[in-house]
Amino acid sequence: MVKVIPLQIGEWTAIGVEVLLPKTTLLAITAGNGYIMCGALDVQLLNEKLKDREIIAGRAVGVRTLQQLLDAPMESVTDSALGLGITVGMSGEEAIRLMAKSAS
Repeated sequence: MVKVIPLQIGEWTAIGVEVLLPKTTLLAITAGNGYIMCGALDVQLLNEKLKDREIIAGRAVGVRTLQQLLDAPMESVTDSALGLGITVGMSGEEAIRLMAKSAS
């Protein structure tokens, strides 16, 4: 099952996506020109093999819900996310706010 859920983050509306799979749930939240995701996100792949796409993304590990993804610290972020001021250790919500703000 796939759930798409609007999330109010300050003045912006982000979109949360839950993909329920056997024995796991994939989680992602997007706003503006980037997204954060659960541990399934391969930041190294985005930074190396897809570098030319300049993908703005962050990864949090050990999360099981969209709220946990917003609350969790970013475990890794892409080089393009760093360019926006998104850093390792920053909460998912802070990262989403910067992504949304940069697109407005």
